[in-house]
Amino acid sequence: MSDIRERKLASSSTPPADTVEVDKDQRPKHGPLVQLLRTVLLAIWFWACILCIFVIQLIGCPLYFIRKDYYYAYMALTKQSFGVLIITITQWGAPTRVRVSGDKSICGELHQTKDGHLKTMFPDRLVLIANHQVYTDWLYLWWIAYSARMHGHLFIILKETLKYIPILGQGMMFYGFIFMARKWQSDKPRLEHRLRKLKTQHSRHLSGSQPFDPMWLMIFPEGTNLSTNSKEKSDEYGQKQGIPIYRHLLLPRSTGLYFCLQQLRATVDYVYDCTLAYEGPPKGSYPDMHFTLRSTYLQGRPPKSVNMHWRRFAISDIPLDNQKEFDIWLRAMWAEKDDLLEQFYNSGRFPSELVDSVNGAPSGGRKSTAAIGYIETDIGLRHWSEIGQIFGITPLLNLL
Repeated sequence: MSDIRERKLASSSTPPADTVEVDKDQRPKHGPLVQLLRTVLLAIWFWACILCIFVIQLIGCPLYFIRKDYYYAYMALTKQSFGVLIITITQWGAPTRVRVSGDKSICGELHQTKDGHLKTMFPDRLVLIANHQVYTDWLYLWWIAYSARMHGHLFIILKETLKYIPILGQGMMFYGFIFMARKWQSDKPRLEHRLRKLKTQHSRHLSGSQPFDPMWLMIFPEGTNLSTNSKEKSDEYGQKQGIPIYRHLLLPRSTGLYFCLQQLRATVDYVYDCTLAYEGPPKGSYPDMHFTLRSTYLQGRPPKSVNMHWRRFAISDIPLDNQKEFDIWLRAMWAEKDDLLEQFYNSGRFPSELVDSVNGAPSGGRKSTAAIGYIETDIGLRHWSEIGQIFGITPLLNLL
């Protein structure tokens, strides 16, 4: 981690989002009638699949009282089903190009298969943190988990209100997601309970010879996505506290992340950090103004590309015995992310330290960019036959 760079406490020089002209390419691709048709078709497909997955979860519930090892393994398979579902919806309804790069810490962990798909070699247990740009960030990160065959072992910390969404909320509870009310007194015991489960071996079927089950714990330290309102509040708080603010990020909240890392540090070796950026909106315009669920899936205007820059940090190198030192570490790391985003907005790409170290292959007739340290691919399944997982073929066969 580089030294903390001095930053002005005054508001950034980036112009307000409402003063920037909207990119002409971000106009709706489809008219009202086509949008209505897409809404109906996608809604039917999504909710039919969700209901199917939920029924399969209910079928597996008795396993909890018979043998918990089998229960957790079964629910992991239904989580894979949901991961496949959101990937298919994106592949069909909002085709999206992804450009992946990183620094030397992940050298050798990014690969591109002969048919052009991304394959990541990240470990089975890690804590994943990222900046929060738009509501669909989690979807693209779930696809990253899919690229590592970990889409059944993703655990997300999210807002408590989401668990009250009919069927979806109950499904996420089956997945073991961690719901937070943003009140530390009530959140701490709940978080501690869930983390205790995540550092306990549940199933030798999942763990194999490893002492702990696979787990990717996803956390957005900023707590909410970047927007005009959240940026103003974040900057105002930073100025009052004398904390340097960022040009393209919100101030990270350290309490929850610090607690998670303290609880898991004996069972996890690395924190993986992803810096997300979206091609299309001009510099100074917040992505949430351009990329919503409606614009992405109904209007037919997903991001021109989703850009990811990956780094990893050894748990042993992170100060976890003193929260003030951890705060300094986290803000310094966020300052580096801010510089990465500044370079992206100025050049259209993140820097990459993976030149000639990425295993790449041409995709769809396009020349591979692996030689210059990037992998470019499209979000999608490796094979159409995986759609069968959505309808419970894999979990039910394992149950039998």
